[in-house]
Amino acid sequence: MKILDGKMLSSKIEVQIQKEVEFLNQNFIYPTLAVILVGDDPASASYVKMKSKACERVGMNTLTFAMPSNTEEEILLEKIHELNIDNKIDGILVQLPLPKHIDSSKILEAICPSKDVDGFHSLNVGRATLGFECFIPATPLGVMHLLSEYAIELRGKDCVVVGASNIVGKPLATLLLNAGATVSVCHIDTKDVSIYTKMADIVFVAVGKPNLITQEMIKEGAIVVDIGINRLSDGRLVGDVDFENVAPKCSYITPVPGGVGPMTIATLLQNTLQSAKTKLKR
Repeated sequence: MKILDGKMLSSKIEVQIQKEVEFLNQNFIYPTLAVILVGDDPASASYVKMKSKACERVGMNTLTFAMPSNTEEEILLEKIHELNIDNKIDGILVQLPLPKHIDSSKILEAICPSKDVDGFHSLNVGRATLGFECFIPATPLGVMHLLSEYAIELRGKDCVVVGASNIVGKPLATLLLNAGATVSVCHIDTKDVSIYTKMADIVFVAVGKPNLITQEMIKEGAIVVDIGINRLSDGRLVGDVDFENVAPKCSYITPVPGGVGPMTIATLLQNTLQSAKTKLKR
């Protein structure tokens, strides 16, 4: 059993990004990520802080716009429009989830596709489906980078994605399909998830439920990518996989923390850098 070390790979990626940022700075281009945080959800605030620190590590600018939870939808849309037309801003990220009175889909569609570094705009989603160049959501892209780093071939493999969210499950399934894998997607209405996981060469799980995937659900030698993150009552962070019992059966497995999480941040930085680099062509 080998560990898919996202922490190690993300550090390598950040070193490369830092070099490219320095090059852009020499050309008077200063990559800048704008993050909008609505409300006072502790987890969201923590994620925003992590993203800001990552930007600092690689020399990127980050601007955080914190808004109260009762912010009107129109006010948020005005802020997004303001950032859309600001040439100094390369990436715009609205931290999810948003308060219930705000239509998340409407907000994500308001972000200019060329600054949509989260890859959630329908234009980017469509281009990703067709395999065209575009911004791809950070977590699925991070997973693909991790598999590539360990030379894990996807073509012809039987893969199952457990969890069908627009943020992780669906875009990840698209990337796997485009890479030549045979993909099954399980969700809340799937009758028996184990029917699919027992047959899979690679299992990806992103649900948010501790110990959802047990050793009986995985075949010997399978690869398991745990994208879930859950905080237990004792403060520990765990994924969706019963790591202790599942790991011995795996050829490769991601830890939580230290697996996919760091890769999500690294690929968000990559997307922001990609946006900033378009200024070199102007």
